[in-house]
Amino acid sequence: MVPFAGWEMPVQYKGIVDEHKAVRERVGVFDISHMGQFLVEGRDAEAFLNRMLTNNVAVLAPGQGQYTLQLNENGGVIDDLIVYRLSENEFFLVVNASKIEEDFAWLKKHLGEDDAVRLVDISAQTGGLAVQGPMSQEVFHKVFGSEAPFPPRNTIFVSLTESGVLYLCGTGYTGEEGFEFFAPAPEITLWFEKLAIAAQESGGMACGLGARDTLRLEMGYPLNGNDLAPDKTPLEAGLGFFVDLTKENFVGREVLLKQKNEGVSTRLTGFRMTGQSPPPRAHYLVWNEGKAVGEACSGGLSPSLGYGVGMAYLPAALAKPGNALEIEIRGKRYPAETVKKPFYHKT
Repeated sequence: MVPFAGWEMPVQYKGIVDEHKAVRERVGVFDISHMGQFLVEGRDAEAFLNRMLTNNVAVLAPGQGQYTLQLNENGGVIDDLIVYRLSENEFFLVVNASKIEEDFAWLKKHLGEDDAVRLVDISAQTGGLAVQGPMSQEVFHKVFGSEAPFPPRNTIFVSLTESGVLYLCGTGYTGEEGFEFFAPAPEITLWFEKLAIAAQESGGMACGLGARDTLRLEMGYPLNGNDLAPDKTPLEAGLGFFVDLTKENFVGREVLLKQKNEGVSTRLTGFRMTGQSPPPRAHYLVWNEGKAVGEACSGGLSPSLGYGVGMAYLPAALAKPGNALEIEIRGKRYPAETVKKPFYHKT
């Protein structure tokens, strides 16, 4: 157990490698109760969120969700999050644990007096679980019944029960098929036990933060606070697909528009170790032709691939795959090369 964003979080149950492989090959259950949840409701909710987020929520039909980002005035990333449309004027946001207070305050700060919008932070009342892996549907039907509809990717089902609202989302952070499930906090232990037992029957297991990090890293998914930061824009992070510059106005748009027209000077770039080496970690220096050109944002040993991988903001000229690098690890440099993300591909 380790402290994380005010929580005590499990790094591992059985072991990071075993849990990682369980998700890739079978199924794993993660406690994600540390994540934050907001409700944004009202006649102007869609217009308000389109001013605050990079993606275009207007394209979402009720029951659909999308990955998006909340930026500061300089175009830097405050947070990356998922927004789901519950109905025409209701939205459900899932935000990062360490950003709950900052995100909510930022949204509230930009709420105009004439905006018909209600913001509600339900994070403290809501717990969350993520079930991920090729056997996640089997686990789902064991727990929710054979007739229950498994949520397709980027969708949300909402169910009202005697104890409160259940949110079932077709999303995840591992690159595998799966779902996320949010329920009233007092019930989340019971749900965790049900899902963990069902996963164990399918050859899976409970998984901690360690496996969650190695799984997302293999897919090249950014981690807020490491790969995403207030001084880095989504275009520099390679997330331009989730930025709709055709929207007339959203926070940070002018900076991104300029970058789009002029190009970015640095890019978040994937790299792999090409020889025997200790695993790369965040903040390790990255070298090219005898010159320090950046530092790793994320890094580690890929259990699926058997070698070290990582990401670093490098000069745009070095961002293309195939460039030779060196990663400085404990005072010694080890050979690496730039590669295209994701690092891991299903066979």
